[in-house]
Amino acid sequence: MRDNFAKILVSILIAVSALALGFFTISLLQHKKVVVPAPVVVEQKQNPERKIIGYSVEKRTIEAYVYNGGGLASAMKKILFVGGIHGGYEWNSVVLAYDLMDYLRANPDVIPANLEVTVIPNANPDGVFKIIGKEGRFNLTDVPAIGDQSPGRFNAHNVDLNRNFDCNWSVKGMWQGKSVGTGTAAFSEPESQALRDYILANKPDVAVFYHSAANAVYGSQCKNGILPETTKVLNVYAKAAGYKAVPVFDAYKVNGASEDWLASQNIPAITVELASHKTVEWEKNLLGIRALLEFYK
Repeated sequence: MRDNFAKILVSILIAVSALALGFFTISLLQHKKVVVPAPVVVEQKQNPERKIIGYSVEKRTIEAYVYNGGGLASAMKKILFVGGIHGGYEWNSVVLAYDLMDYLRANPDVIPANLEVTVIPNANPDGVFKIIGKEGRFNLTDVPAIGDQSPGRFNAHNVDLNRNFDCNWSVKGMWQGKSVGTGTAAFSEPESQALRDYILANKPDVAVFYHSAANAVYGSQCKNGILPETTKVLNVYAKAAGYKAVPVFDAYKVNGASEDWLASQNIPAITVELASHKTVEWEKNLLGIRALLEFYK
């Protein structure tokens, strides 16, 4: 009898204790805010990242598209490709740059983890507009079939932008035996200022400029001669793409060239000259591009 009474008493005490603990817990939660950690959200970087790096004389945008291989920023090697510095006269250099952008977007794995690739497809949008009559991207069907396209070589100030950089700049500039405008001073033009500022801020390890139509790959030099790294890059690209490798352009004297200014900043730079003003030569240049990516891997 006593045993049964003891068991009942223990059961009652356990029940009362549990009920009291429950009331205490509820009271505690009501008076104390429970902080639940927020989920960590990792923002994926847009690839490519579009940047407006400047504006032309007529206020058209100059854009850079940055493709990141995904590695550590501190370990990144940087490759810069530039098209269209001679505008609509060399419109095929712009199309080639856009073809490169399409390829990188469709094949992101081609960029090694330690590389960052930047493409500036059109460094002279006013010159392109003179010939194409269209802003931004254009197609081959937008290109006039006939007519003199040489005015498109120059910006809206009638300056040859590839004579406006600060390497042996001169008030007199030459192009195929003709006198061309070089600007009022080195970097007088907003387009060349945009390229200068972007390059100085980002310090690429190498730069490739697309032109037409000398059918070769040229090195760059300023006052101290061609950089050893430029010679290596020149030969890598030319051999893979099947172009003739020429250390220095010597057909006529050139002052104020963009590639030569990069040499003065200790940045290797090459000029890829397409074979004509009408062809894009994508397959050849893809081989050169891939060889360059492998070289800096």
